[in-house]
Amino acid sequence: MTDTVHIIGGGLAGSEAAWQLAQRGVPVVLHEMRGGGGMTPAHQTDGLAELVCSNSFRSDDALHNAVGLLHREMRALGSLVMRAADAAQVPAGSALAVDRDVFSEAVTKALTEHPLVTIRREEIHAPDPDWKHILIATGPLTSAPLAGFIQQLTGEEHLAFFDAIAPIVHSDSIDMGVAWRQSRYDKRADGSLLPPGEGDYINCPMDKPDYNAFVQALLDGEKGEFKEWERDTPYFEGCMPIEVMAERGLNTLRFGPMKPIGLKDPRKERGAWAVVQLRQDNASGTLMNMVGFQTKLKHAEQVRIFRTIPGLQNAEFARLGGLHRNSFIRSPILLDPTLRLGADLRISFAGQITGCEGYVESSAVGLMAGIFLTERVHGRRPLPPPRETALGSLLAHITGEAVAESFQPMNINFGLFPDIAGAAKGRDRKAALSARAAEALGGWLSTVKAA
Repeated sequence: MTDTVHIIGGGLAGSEAAWQLAQRGVPVVLHEMRGGGGMTPAHQTDGLAELVCSNSFRSDDALHNAVGLLHREMRALGSLVMRAADAAQVPAGSALAVDRDVFSEAVTKALTEHPLVTIRREEIHAPDPDWKHILIATGPLTSAPLAGFIQQLTGEEHLAFFDAIAPIVHSDSIDMGVAWRQSRYDKRADGSLLPPGEGDYINCPMDKPDYNAFVQALLDGEKGEFKEWERDTPYFEGCMPIEVMAERGLNTLRFGPMKPIGLKDPRKERGAWAVVQLRQDNASGTLMNMVGFQTKLKHAEQVRIFRTIPGLQNAEFARLGGLHRNSFIRSPILLDPTLRLGADLRISFAGQITGCEGYVESSAVGLMAGIFLTERVHGRRPLPPPRETALGSLLAHITGEAVAESFQPMNINFGLFPDIAGAAKGRDRKAALSARAAEALGGWLSTVKAA
């Protein structure tokens, strides 16, 4: 009889790992506290793989973007997360964005209906001593009792950072007499050009006085207060609150989430000084996510300040921004190259708790953990994906190549890949790295049974 794998956490990583195991004939018990009386500070439902911060899986360009390459590799391995994302896709230019409710429902349905997956709605404070194979995929919002168990087991203090959530606006409250539709550079997802006015983003323009006043309002606005134990926790650079970016200099936002490059209102002769972009957040297009507007402003301040943005003067918010604390382990010195914990070989880790950052990266680490555990259950030695692949580069970073003392959450990027001697620079280099990755993955695929 095949051993059962117990997965703690039904987020992206835990759900993907459960799918990979079950599709390979390994029975799984997936323990999720949401729906069993527990909840996190950021989640709103008990759905598996609920998307909390954004609805974007970022670029789907597998040739020139590392996250797009990771998409391609996950699809090749039968990823449930990518299958659900593709089915729940909403317009977002060259990015892969999803209707978050449709996405979560698809993942929940697939796992609920799988004959080898048992879902238990319960909070686990510590793994049962009798469990032989354990995967902890509780994410950055691990409950306090389980976090205490992990800390005691590893002997390491948790590292932590703050993760901020962007507001969501009702589409029909946006003034389209001021705003306009356009994707940056008028590009479709496939790189072809769109006619003006047919883009996937709604753009709200600011002139220089508007922009300067907006930045000052962000600086002066009332922010949420930290608890004493949170005061020295660093932010993750990839999810920086907009008011923290504003503190770095007057033009920081104009070269960040409010950059006007590649955008021009067809009704105006001149381009805007700065632009606020909103991206579709659900399939019906009734909700729009304020791109890059993660914030720790108090809710009343968000409404007041964001309604000063031209086009959003009458905005109605379906959700306001927020801030939560994310925790992760010091993976480079705690985990082996197959995500197994050195202090207890029954236990593996996956997802954001390992120090990867982003929906796709979290899911990818869950996918690899599921494959590794499949091999281990069957008495075989797990073989990590080639270092030249996106999967292999991400895995290598979190399990040994990153400097443990300064370890911080990391998105997949081409800087993690082994370089190609004599390769061209820029887009040509990225294309070469992508082609090499495809070739390397093909050889590894033959050693693992596809889901």
